[in-house]
Amino acid sequence: MRADAARNRRLLLDAAAAELAEHGTEVSIARIAARAGIGKGTVFRHFATKEQLLLAIFSDQLDTLAASGEALLGRQDAGDTALGEGVDGGRPDWGAALLEFMAAAVELQLSDRSFCQAITVTTRQDPVVRAAGDRLVAVAEALTARARQDGSVRGDVTGPDIVLLINAVTQATVPLGDAAPGLWRRYLSMIFDGLRPEAAHPLPVPAPHSLAPGG
Repeated sequence: MRADAARNRRLLLDAAAAELAEHGTEVSIARIAARAGIGKGTVFRHFATKEQLLLAIFSDQLDTLAASGEALLGRQDAGDTALGEGVDGGRPDWGAALLEFMAAAVELQLSDRSFCQAITVTTRQDPVVRAAGDRLVAVAEALTARARQDGSVRGDVTGPDIVLLINAVTQATVPLGDAAPGLWRRYLSMIFDGLRPEAAHPLPVPAPHSLAPGG
């Protein structure tokens, strides 16, 4: 891809992400093109349909969430105790890292009106989105595994569980919009308390192996 074409594509994706975050998936291609400072024809040279553009944006969103988790893994693996000292004189606190990852994911979703609208069976069947979703689940599992190992969460919690619980917090609070900002923290705290091993009871069904439809 030529440098100018790559630049236009990046401008387009950034503008589309901003418009979708503010106005949801019904935003027009004309509005996105105007924000990017390009013509509608340029939009369709990069993406044949609006759906393809939405899939690219959603994939980027999942990659952003995965990157936030990878950054936390790197910080903790490097021995950074900025997240709080562990019980063993500054050991990495993987429970705190997992909670921070979940909080960052909920915040990103709630700040973007299109995120919840974009999560559909059709979206998840797209191979690019599915690959991005798999990366997100893998990062969630890596954080969860470490939290399981140090006893921060119960032993039967999995990465897919964590991703679904993040979505549960978002879905529960997004209908309230700006009427109750920060309320999501209450429900995330409740959910995370339920992940702790104290007084845990066996779960009635196993965790899903995959978050893809039919997985």
